[in-house]
Amino acid sequence: MWVLVVGLVAVLVAALGGLAAYGGQTLPERLGPPVEELAVERTVIAPGSIELVLRNTGPDPVAVAQVFVNDSYVDFTGADEPIGRLAADTLVLNYPWQDGQPYTVSMLTSTGLVIEHVVDAAVATPEPGFEFLGLMALVGTYVGVLPVLLGMLVLPILRRTSGRVVRVLLALTVGLLAYLALDALLEGLELAALSGGAFGGPVLVFLGAGLAFLALTTVDKVLAGRRPDERDTGSAGMRLAVMIAIGIGLHNLGEGLVIGSAYAVGELALGAALIVGFAAHNTTEGLAIVAPLTTRRPSLWSLVGLGLIAGAPAILGAVIGASVDNAGLSALLFGVGVGAIVQVIIQIVPGLRDRTSGRLLDPAMLGGLGAGVVIMYLTGLLVAA
Repeated sequence: MWVLVVGLVAVLVAALGGLAAYGGQTLPERLGPPVEELAVERTVIAPGSIELVLRNTGPDPVAVAQVFVNDSYVDFTGADEPIGRLAADTLVLNYPWQDGQPYTVSMLTSTGLVIEHVVDAAVATPEPGFEFLGLMALVGTYVGVLPVLLGMLVLPILRRTSGRVVRVLLALTVGLLAYLALDALLEGLELAALSGGAFGGPVLVFLGAGLAFLALTTVDKVLAGRRPDERDTGSAGMRLAVMIAIGIGLHNLGEGLVIGSAYAVGELALGAALIVGFAAHNTTEGLAIVAPLTTRRPSLWSLVGLGLIAGAPAILGAVIGASVDNAGLSALLFGVGVGAIVQVIIQIVPGLRDRTSGRLLDPAMLGGLGAGVVIMYLTGLLVAA
């Protein structure tokens, strides 16, 4: 078998290598002009300069010949050689920009094509440092960790409810998570459209979702293998709570990316409105985590651990978003959040079934689902990001 596999791979490599080396010589040359496409992946604004990270998203090399800012010719450094397909280069414009002013950067290629990039409002890009990272960590704590922990304080009340109420709360959790998944999907597709499509554009969102779904399925199987007795409802509840916390954590990673990226380009004002909005929005996530724990008494450290799993990724996301500010990476990570939440929803749905009648959905369950969606929608309106 191994000999056959190695032989087949060798034949494929030889055939593809031959096509690459000699196949193009048998085909006619292109009749039209070169196809030139450039995407601006990142804009860094520093005193006296505007720095653009360019990515060639087209099939042909692109050479930048001249650059204009608001129709004025400017000197630039970088991009000395043509940028090959999927390659990147940095263009530094020597330009005395003014704070808060809009600028249109026009790049003239060697073939005469004009590629434009708009800076809506120029603002100095924060420099990475301990103070800046500390600020992003503080913001991530305010909008991620603390709200989730506050939402988990309802656990003592949930323990005193009946089994039917617990099922309604699980349905509410499904509604919350479904809204988060849809929100992350739309946000990811919007960011993918801004990435230039060099690495797939919207495909990145679905790639991240698929990989996250498979990864969390593997994690769930491993956790289930360690607790094979599913009749132990306490253990099963903790496993489900862990899965929910992981799914919400990956979603909060995406939220942190948006916050960090918006702050880096001056589109986000840090203040009470932001904190209160995200706190109200994310407190409901804490409820979703503790809903499966009504049949057991987890330790305080277990609850704190679940809260950190769900909320701490917002800190990491804020740091990455402000430091990297890459639309393609953000789209991929939003897709990861979507796939994780979908996998968690699949885990929760069997718990909605009534053990007496065997019905999965009844008016109470449908009401819980709808309430979860409405709660997330209304609290989302408070988010000022």
